[in-house]
Amino acid sequence: MIKLTVIIPCYNEAKNIPLILERLKQVVNRDDVEFLLVDNGSTDDSESVLKSLIPKYKFAKSIRVNVNQGYGYGILQGLAAAKTKFIGWTHADMQTDPYDLIRGLELLEEEESNQCYIKGLRKGRPLFDQFFTTGMSFFETIYMGKILWDINAQPNIFSREFFESWKNPPHDFALDLYALYQAKKQGLRVIRFPVIFPPRIHGQSSWNTGLKSKWKFIKRTFDFSMKLKKELSL
Repeated sequence: MIKLTVIIPCYNEAKNIPLILERLKQVVNRDDVEFLLVDNGSTDDSESVLKSLIPKYKFAKSIRVNVNQGYGYGILQGLAAAKTKFIGWTHADMQTDPYDLIRGLELLEEEESNQCYIKGLRKGRPLFDQFFTTGMSFFETIYMGKILWDINAQPNIFSREFFESWKNPPHDFALDLYALYQAKKQGLRVIRFPVIFPPRIHGQSSWNTGLKSKWKFIKRTFDFSMKLKKELSL
């Protein structure tokens, strides 16, 4: 019986998909873990690559979102499609080792509880990115009143019960903030573990393309934080 389904959102990741499937094949030594790759409205060859490769990997499945509606939307579609006791997500850019998913599941199993949220804590990042993350973490922690550090670290693993408690989660990159905040708010035991964050292997990030994109990301995150805090006060 499958215990954990991991969602991997893929937006224009045609070159990375073969690499991640092969890496998963190398590290997945458990029959109770499956991976659901979500083609999140890609405009490159991701759809055809997935159709040709997925049948070759018994631990993998795929679904397609016809029109891209945001990073978070693709993940949410995958989480909703999963039927397992534990679910979670990570990225398709190969900047988080798929073996970290197994480590995360093992940490969850050690707790023997559904009231846990497992999340990576990135190591080995460029100095500028560390500075950016630290600034965002301080702001969110102070503004939201919860310790929210390295919000966008991967992977994320939690119970289906926790996911089903969410109300109006965001469809963009604020989903990582929403999930971590909800875990803190609901009193889940949040367990962080170190993950190495190497350079991206293929292609370019769909959002992290320079200072301008980082500013847009900051603005969207701030806007969502204010909206979330307002909803909580009603």
